[in-house]
Amino acid sequence: MTNLAEDLRQAADAVALLGSSCADFSALPDAEVLAGQKRIASIRRLVDTYAAWMAATIAERSRPELGHSGLAAQQGYLSPEALIQNSTGSSKGDAYKLVAVGTMLADAEAADRLVEAALSSPDRDAAEVAEFEAKVPWQAPIARAVTAGTLSVDAAESIRAGLGQIDASVTAEKLAVALEALLAEASSLNTDQVFKRARRMRDQLDEAGIAAREKQAYDDRYLRVYRLGNGNVRLSGLFAPEDGEFMLSTFDSITGPRRGGVRFVDAERAAWAKKMQDDPRTTEQIAADSLVQLLKIAGEADPGRVFGGRRPSVRVIVTEKALKPEADAQEADARQPAAPAGHGQIEGNPVPISQETIDRLLCDTGTRGIKFDDNGQIINVGRDERLFTEKQRAAMAVRDGGCLWVDCEKPPAWAEAHHINEWLKNNGYTDLADGVLLCHPHHLLLHNQHWTISRTGTQYWLGPPVEVDPEQTLVALPSKRAAL
Repeated sequence: MTNLAEDLRQAADAVALLGSSCADFSALPDAEVLAGQKRIASIRRLVDTYAAWMAATIAERSRPELGHSGLAAQQGYLSPEALIQNSTGSSKGDAYKLVAVGTMLADAEAADRLVEAALSSPDRDAAEVAEFEAKVPWQAPIARAVTAGTLSVDAAESIRAGLGQIDASVTAEKLAVALEALLAEASSLNTDQVFKRARRMRDQLDEAGIAAREKQAYDDRYLRVYRLGNGNVRLSGLFAPEDGEFMLSTFDSITGPRRGGVRFVDAERAAWAKKMQDDPRTTEQIAADSLVQLLKIAGEADPGRVFGGRRPSVRVIVTEKALKPEADAQEADARQPAAPAGHGQIEGNPVPISQETIDRLLCDTGTRGIKFDDNGQIINVGRDERLFTEKQRAAMAVRDGGCLWVDCEKPPAWAEAHHINEWLKNNGYTDLADGVLLCHPHHLLLHNQHWTISRTGTQYWLGPPVEVDPEQTLVALPSKRAAL
């Protein structure tokens, strides 16, 4: 068994030999600099393990049931994390990480000791030993890797947080299999990469939960605008990944030339990029001014006009599974919503998006159907998705008069064009008759809750999901335009 105390002493001696000043380190040859960096990382990993052990001890002695006699309470703190943060000068996040990983280490070590005791006891039969082994937490391999010095505390927390907890659809056995594969890769990944890999594994195990997490992220959105004492106005906000990526893409397109963006071949665009680079304003000031300008443009827009067709690029990556209906879906009750078939990802964002969001984005935005298999290999580059043209959107604005959803009063300027027949799944065409206007919230509701819109001649009908109306009675959707 690895002796961490001896490893720590040896690592400290090796680091001490590097020198004791910036001048000493500057004089090191390149090979020694690289080797020294690894020695420093090694000692930090060992010290962090000790810090996690200590955090677990503090948490154990500060248990809520101990009340005011707990260690943290005795020192005047409401939690062990607060005590650790104050005594170490670390961030709140680091304190929580140490407690979480330290507690995981302590629980795994205690469970392993019970199994060892059971194995060494002549009075225990195989069934009793198996019972003790079943009580070993599924995270135990993480704890053993940290104790062995092969996994850092940061990576351990990334795996713990990324894989999540046991629930109805993700069992301990499934998590254990994923963990085994992840630990085999962890040594070649940095902490951020470990978390992304763990999160991706969890999403693959729990595709049904993607939609719930996506909804929670959307529900958590906010924007606060308030005036400071000096008269300035401050904005603070939080946006779900889909809207957040749209905002990032918007400002990327505005400030790209200032941040080493693409080189433009078109003379007019190249001149614009040169002007942007020479602008005396900072990149942040350009972004602030652009936001104000966008709001002015929006405020002066014609509410009877439908916008679309030109927007910052936000690409959605989906697998073939997410675009291909299940073979047995045609035989299932058509009134029942289909089970999630897959998931996708907004390019550049690590958070997955649900099947419903994929359908909605493909419904409203231009795309080329580039299909990937589950291993990320391109298998087909399909036909171009066609947006409704500006003339078609103008015609929809006149015909629908705004969001067509029952009792919604949003004007055309607030609406998106919804394809009644989905472009990729139903081989739908971008025909005016098969497109209707829906505001963004109702477009979300339609796809996420499996409502449908159908057409008979010039009459449009809203079909509720079976959970809302077991009979699924169609509701007429008359135009919102003012009477002529």
